[in-house]
Amino acid sequence: MAISARNVFNGKVTAVTEGPINAEVEITTAGGDKIVAMVTETSVKSLALAVGTEVIAVVKAPSVTLISGAPAYRFSARNQLLGTVARVTKGAVNSQVVLSLPGGSTVVAVVTNDAVAELALAEGTQAIALFKAGQVLVGVPV
Repeated sequence: MAISARNVFNGKVTAVTEGPINAEVEITTAGGDKIVAMVTETSVKSLALAVGTEVIAVVKAPSVTLISGAPAYRFSARNQLLGTVARVTKGAVNSQVVLSLPGGSTVVAVVTNDAVAELALAEGTQAIALFKAGQVLVGVPV
């Protein structure tokens, strides 16, 4: 399968919290990294999402916000993944920043070059990737 999104996490559903309209779906990768998705109840049923279901979680890189240093605030984003900057690829306006997560997954963010400088993002530094559960698309094998 080819897809344009840079963040594709393979894993299994480890929890489903259902509500009247939406459900929260926790996905755990083989290395233990956790991604939380917010999907409709219709999607839970049509994709047959249940604990143990093999899935992919997809997040577009521009949907990922990065934080460096000790956060001075708490955030409402369900996905807050601490990682180490593995690579920064600078473009004319934006940079692509790749974070390595403890479980072996990577998260790619596209941020401005100014943000890279202001956050002092460089290979080996720690950063937190933030993205809302509603930005996560969930797919199942056909």
